[in-house]
Amino acid sequence: MGRDLFDEFSEARAVFEQADAALSRPLSEIIFEGPEDELVRTINTQPAILVTSLACLAAGRATGALEHAPAFVAGHSLGEYSALVAAGALTLADSIQLVQERGRLMQEACDAAPSGMAALIGLEPEVVDEVCAGSGAEVCNINTDTQIVVGGTHEAVAAAVKLATEKGARRAIPLKVGGAFHSSLMGLAAEGMRAALASIDFSAPEVPVVGNMTAQALTSTEAVIDELEMQVNHAVRWRQSVETMGEAGVGSFIEIGPGSALTGMVRSILREAKPELVNLNDAASIREAG
Repeated sequence: MGRDLFDEFSEARAVFEQADAALSRPLSEIIFEGPEDELVRTINTQPAILVTSLACLAAGRATGALEHAPAFVAGHSLGEYSALVAAGALTLADSIQLVQERGRLMQEACDAAPSGMAALIGLEPEVVDEVCAGSGAEVCNINTDTQIVVGGTHEAVAAAVKLATEKGARRAIPLKVGGAFHSSLMGLAAEGMRAALASIDFSAPEVPVVGNMTAQALTSTEAVIDELEMQVNHAVRWRQSVETMGEAGVGSFIEIGPGSALTGMVRSILREAKPELVNLNDAASIREAG
């Protein structure tokens, strides 16, 4: 992941090198070479995805693939940090340090309260609310109108999967994750983030950032800080965030960073509007778009 960016674009290489310097450890070596059991540790996974996304952003800007200023930026969960860097609200060094701490705090919360998540496909939001009420699970990610992730204790998630299936879900899939992220079980992580955020000098976003928790534009440093503290233990309202941008007239979306899941979600959420969708996730896609 990311090695092609490092090799091909000096701007991307600088991002990886700045991240290593900010953390005082060779994160880039772990990203490029592993071992996998080290890369999948939350304290490494979250910074690795952030850095690779920011390397894509830097390369895209340098090649002209991102020549137009965006009307909004947004990111799903961890991706919100990439969005804030893109908007000028956070420096790269501050973002990577915050995300490493976020990963550590979330892992601690998972260890303190073993938990999990499951994706429920094909149920209306009102029915998912009934599933949660009957199982003790909580809504964690509202990805599209028919793809909602719930989380809770392992017992609650198992009960939610069973109940969702009984209520007609097309699929109810337990996820291979470390815990119930974006649920009340991450309360300890939210407390830790409050202290971590207090040490950072934020700038007001130069571009409105549509927040995960409110699905509204964040335009002040205070709003950004509140969002980052609270998003770890509140649901990611991605469907509503995309709808906010669509209702504001956005007709083109560019997904930046590893993977392409968000592109598919945007296509589903705004299927009637048929927005233009571009995915910049590696050197080849950036060259093609530049």
